[in-house]
Amino acid sequence: MPEMYFEIQLPDGRSEQCYSPSLIVRELLTEGTEYPTFEFMARTRAALTIASERVRVKYGFYCSAAMDQLARLETLSSGLDPGAPIKVLAFVEKQPER
Repeated sequence: MPEMYFEIQLPDGRSEQCYSPSLIVRELLTEGTEYPTFEFMARTRAALTIASERVRVKYGFYCSAAMDQLARLETLSSGLDPGAPIKVLAFVEKQPER
């Protein structure tokens, strides 16, 4: 199962590298696009939940790393204005090692 990393820029200019165990994040976020915090979080909640479910279907358990990433994003966004922009800077796909 390919993994996806995506880098985001927070409203204060800091960047954060995020993880998804599935490429689904690319279907719900667009590189180079700024989203209001509330919309970014709705999209990443959906993406990471779907990604974790895909892991469960394939391996029989949910992906704790996806849920940890979601918790990290929830913490980061909790102090932000819901309309503050979060920008998706880049995606990096990582193929699993064989």
